[in-house]
Amino acid sequence: MTPADLVLTPRGVRFMGRILPCSIGKGGLSNLKREGDGATPTGIHQIVDMYFRPDRITRPTPWAKAIGPRDLWSDDSGDLAYNSHVRAPYGYSHECLRRADPLYDLVIVLNWNWPIAEPGRGSAIFIHQWRRPGYPTEGCIALSRPVLHWLAARVRPCSQVIVAG
Repeated sequence: MTPADLVLTPRGVRFMGRILPCSIGKGGLSNLKREGDGATPTGIHQIVDMYFRPDRITRPTPWAKAIGPRDLWSDDSGDLAYNSHVRAPYGYSHECLRRADPLYDLVIVLNWNWPIAEPGRGSAIFIHQWRRPGYPTEGCIALSRPVLHWLAARVRPCSQVIVAG
């Protein structure tokens, strides 16, 4: 473990000597993550990507990718592209990355069940903006907008996110 790792603790995410208040999945932590269970998966995850809404925020880091109107995330376990970035039009169940609310204005993608996804094991574990303090997610880790932006400017691809069960 290094100071550059993100470590989920009962008080929040520890990163670079700070504790960042966060929300986790409404299903709590799970060693047996399944699609739709609302749980945050335990384990050591890697940051593999970052997306941002260029119509709402500036690029937080040079490696962040812009979210456009056709950007989606497949959450259909019967889809060959399950748990990956896809583009509209798309015939399988998916989540829109370009949302009306600000939750996905900045999204840090973890390698949960990726790059070769096991059907039904869960998709789209992101670090994103929370609705409000303490409001649970569908399995992601959520932070306040200012904290998320602070974090995004400092993390790197392959930074570890440690979620102990």
